[in-house]
Amino acid sequence: MTSPDSAARLTHADLASTSEMAADCRATSRNLRLEHAARAAVSAPPSIRYEDYPREVAKRDIRVSEAAARLAEVLYGR
Repeated sequence: MTSPDSAARLTHADLASTSEMAADCRATSRNLRLEHAARAAVSAPPSIRYEDYPREVAKRDIRVSEAAARLAEVLYGR
C-alpha cells in the first residue's frame, strides 16, 4: 500500500512556469515556420503552363573528385 504523499508525487519533473512554457511555444512556432506554411496553404498554386517557364534552363555542373572517382573504380571495376 502506498502512502498518500508518495501517490501525490509526480513521476516526472515539475512543470515550468507559464511564461517559460509560452516562450517555448513561440520558439517552436518559429522553428516550424508555421506562418510560412499557412501562407503557402492559401496562396495560388504554381503555374503548369508551358509558356510560364524559360525555354533554356542551364544544367548544373557535376564535379567528381579524384577520391570519388577512385572509389567508383574500386566498387565497379572500371
